[in-house]
Amino acid sequence: MTDGQDLLSGRLLVVAFEGWNDAGDAATGAVRMLKDQLELTQLFEVDPELYFDFQFNRPVISTDAEGKRRLTWPSAKLYGPAHPGEPVGQLADDAEMRISAANNDNVYLLVGTEPSRSWKAFCAELLDAALTHDVSAIIFLGAMLADVPHTRPISVFTSSENPEVRQSLDIERSTYEGPVGVLSALADAADLLDIPTLSIWASVPHYVQHSPSPKAMLALIDKLEELIDVVIPRGELMEQAAEWEQTIDSLAAEDEEMAMYIRQLEAARDTVEAPEASGEAIAREFERYLRTSDVKKGPGVASEDPKRTAGTDQPRRAAGEERADDSSKATRDEKPGEHTGGDDEGRDAEDDSEKD
Repeated sequence: MTDGQDLLSGRLLVVAFEGWNDAGDAATGAVRMLKDQLELTQLFEVDPELYFDFQFNRPVISTDAEGKRRLTWPSAKLYGPAHPGEPVGQLADDAEMRISAANNDNVYLLVGTEPSRSWKAFCAELLDAALTHDVSAIIFLGAMLADVPHTRPISVFTSSENPEVRQSLDIERSTYEGPVGVLSALADAADLLDIPTLSIWASVPHYVQHSPSPKAMLALIDKLEELIDVVIPRGELMEQAAEWEQTIDSLAAEDEEMAMYIRQLEAARDTVEAPEASGEAIAREFERYLRTSDVKKGPGVASEDPKRTAGTDQPRRAAGEERADDSSKATRDEKPGEHTGGDDEGRDAEDDSEKD
């Protein structure tokens, strides 16, 4: 059996996919930022013809540095150290930060687009490539739309199916039941091969679903850095996160309905997280939240128990995942070749509330 310390001491594969599991581009943004900072080389790429519907995930044309027009096809790529076993070196010229000696050749990355078909074969091919490079554990990054305020720290939920990992890292097991994305399929396939996995999910405010969320990206990077022995330079990300929050503040200042809804989310979050909060106090706050929400509901949100939204994140993640499929369809019209798993949230959430 593998314990939590074994998870952190071997070669780690950090995984993120565009689509259902990537609200606000937070998960793939975090992995791509890590790729930009590390001296990694491409080790493997799946054949796009086998796994993608190009009418759903269209190729993107762009101009490269030499002025040539090139197509970029949806895919999934594995990256790793060019010379495993040698020091990776300095991460950034503007920051005296290096990968620690304990993890100098441990970090591998897998990033791409969620496939349209043949998920089992897709997972088997990627895991075979990972095992070829002696990857011993996998960390999945995801982001979900949730009823959370943008003015508070981004909630991050960490879970594992491995009991030794949970005990060592003092984390929970996911209790979600329902439709899943390719991250769960890949995690299930890894579990069958006795590869320990760890999942890190960030909650993205659903009312800003159409824009990338650097604050959620920063939260994922903070948690990843906390769990593995690696220092990740933030660059301009902290400034971008502050600007993102200020932009939403400005929009809310001009929209009283939005501002009122954000205040409701803040009150619910603060009540749940207050040290002195009792079950009765939380219940009273929830009843007040429901009354105000029924009278004047915020943009595109279903009433939900704030204890489940701000406290554990996992039940709210389920709701976010259930709506993400429709959301990706809207996004592909706006951004050919990629989708964030965030669009159409409002309409689907209102449908959910009517069912309740």
